[in-house]
Order: sequence, then structure tokens, then C-alpha cells
Amino acid sequence: MNYRIVHTTHYRYESPVTLSHNEARILPRNTARQRCDRAELQVVPEPQDRAEHEDYFGNRVAYFAIETPHDALEVTAVSEVHVAPLGLELAFGSDLSWEEARAQLRHGLAAPGLDARQYAVASPMVRPDASLLAYAAESFTPGRPIVDAVQALNRRIYTEFEYQPGFSTVATPLGTILKHRAGVCQDFAHLAIACLRAHGLAARYVSGYIETMPPKGQEKLTGADASHAWFSVYVPGLDWLDFDPTNDQWAADQHITVAVGRDYADIAPITGVVNGVGVHSLEVSVDVTRLEAGV
Repeated sequence: MNYRIVHTTHYRYESPVTLSHNEARILPRNTARQRCDRAELQVVPEPQDRAEHEDYFGNRVAYFAIETPHDALEVTAVSEVHVAPLGLELAFGSDLSWEEARAQLRHGLAAPGLDARQYAVASPMVRPDASLLAYAAESFTPGRPIVDAVQALNRRIYTEFEYQPGFSTVATPLGTILKHRAGVCQDFAHLAIACLRAHGLAARYVSGYIETMPPKGQEKLTGADASHAWFSVYVPGLDWLDFDPTNDQWAADQHITVAVGRDYADIAPITGVVNGVGVHSLEVSVDVTRLEAGV
């Protein structure tokens, strides 16, 4: 599948900002199944300094600094991406039990497994505890194949939790999400990651977009799409597999990856430091458009 993504973030400040330094993680990365053919970051007002680098996790980071007074900031990423279909892992999965996968992760010396170990421990926004271990235990029964167990956990989050915008914020603890069985895609990804890490498995947070379709007979509304989040689990022999608990599915060719990290804190879309501002408002608009082959 080929897609064009337009992601616009608009800040309005109560009083003029005299200086701002920012990092944006909104340019899609290349993966084994994804190729970013075009990525452009447009910033208004024009930055006095800008650069791009790759962070520790291999994500694209666009830095920009604005050194003139401004009461608004608009950042637009325009990207074109090709996403290939899933391979045989979707059809055949893996017979490896989750206990065997955990053992290989702990004791294996191969490079992929060594790198994956950093995603098996607590991180700033994902701290596994006894309640999360107990919740996941229903899915991680003794000897169950790891892919089957993760699919079961993914489905349980989808069926047992209510998607409820406005219920949570970035700072809402996972214990609150588990207690009230409500949240949004970010919460569900963090919850799944915590459940997997509680069982000694490696899981990471993925930010990106998902292609959405309008109701039958209606045109798609401009800006109706949104950023999305899901999770990846490391399976020895199959590498990283992506699951979307918000939609009870594998993250397949309708999912466009932007960045990966231990949790949201590693890959927030835009972060920065500003001078001379109090209250500000934020508006975000995302459009994901499927392109014809060759466009």
C-alpha cells in the first residue's frame, strides 16, 4: 500500500514566545516492511536553525529553533510511504512457547535478542506490577505459544476495555486504566506492554497512523484521521511482531510506523523548550490518503 500523510500541529500562545527549541518525531522511519519515499517538515514561522538526526532507537528526529517573537507555531509533516503486506508470520505464527521465548531472551547472545532486552524492563511510563501480572496470566497459560498468547491478550484488551477519549491523559497511571477498564490507544498499548514485561518478555511502544475509512456513502472528512499507537513484541526467530489492541488486529499494511521506543515518553511527537509563554492551545490535524500504485 502507498500512502500520503499530512500531519499538522498548531500551537497558539497567550503571550509572544521569544525563543523556542523543538524536536519533532513525526517523520516516518524505514522498517523491514515500510519504506518512506518522501518526508518534508514545514515550520511557520521559519526557523533560524534546523537539523535532522537519528535518535538512540533509530527514529528520525527533526530539530528546529525559532529565535524571533511569535504567538503561533505551525508544524506540518508531509510524507509518502509504502507499506508491504505481512509475511508468513501472520499465517503460521510460531510454536515457541512464551516461557521458551522468555528464556531465549534472557540467555541468548545473538544481536537481536541482546537489543530486545532493554524493552523487557520497566520504563518511565510502563512499570509492571502484580496487578498487571495477574491480569495477563489468563492469556499466558503454561506452555502456550507466544504468538497465540499475545493475540489472546490483544483481544482481551479490545473486548474488556472501553475506548473513551477524554478519560485519560499522558500522566494517567496504568493502575487507573486497569481499574476503570477505559482509555485510548496510548493507554492500551502501554497496558499490553506492561503485561508482557511482567511476564519477562520484551515489548515496545509504536507510534504512527492507521488508515481509516468513512461511513459507506460518505466522503472522508479532512483532518478526520489521528495519530495512533500500538505495541510490538519480540519473538525469537520471528523478530518484532506488531499488534493493535485498540482494533483487535495485527498491525498490518494499514498501519504506518513513525517511531518506536520503550513508551510514549521516548517518542512524543513534538517536544521543546520555550521562553516567554504561559497558557497555550493545541490543535492537531491528520490526513492519511491511500495512493494509487506508481503515484
